[in-house]
Amino acid sequence: MPDHFDLLAPFYDRLIRPPEDGCLAEAAGLPVSGRLLDAGGGTGRVARRLLGLAGSVVIADSSRRMLAAAGRGMGLSAVACPAERLPFAEAAFERVIMVDAYHHVADQGEVLRELWRVLARGGRLVIEEPDIDTWAVRLIAWGERLLLMRSRFERAEIIARRLTGLGAAVTIRRERNTAWVVAEKG
Repeated sequence: MPDHFDLLAPFYDRLIRPPEDGCLAEAAGLPVSGRLLDAGGGTGRVARRLLGLAGSVVIADSSRRMLAAAGRGMGLSAVACPAERLPFAEAAFERVIMVDAYHHVADQGEVLRELWRVLARGGRLVIEEPDIDTWAVRLIAWGERLLLMRSRFERAEIIARRLTGLGAAVTIRRERNTAWVVAEKG
């Protein structure tokens, strides 16, 4: 049975606006010469906008239909896999981002461990999520529950605490309805 994202794949880029480039690029410390992983990157709506700001860009997503919508070429590589089991070597990426996807994964703790594992020493991980501390995002969370999505929104401070437990130096930034959790691997 297809999941919600398989059904949304053909329309996703038209329905969901990508984040502002500047905030994410700044949080991720771009440009960088190394590899960038867009975990949960779906259709590539974010990754395409970061081309040229990293040596190479890889999209990982569990929905093959979303990845098919991402297309190939233009310097993008796509890998079908759950974020809980990334098929990459340790320290394979200088930058790792997860934009508007963390609340959709099945095992958030395992995802953070995997993202941390593939991040190189001196690298930076950015989790960009809707800020559940705002009323607008609480309404979105309610709507996703009504649609029977498995979404589980966490406060930025909880995500930060989990990453600190992995050894990260973490900062949190908020703007309107978005929170960025930025973790540095020393």
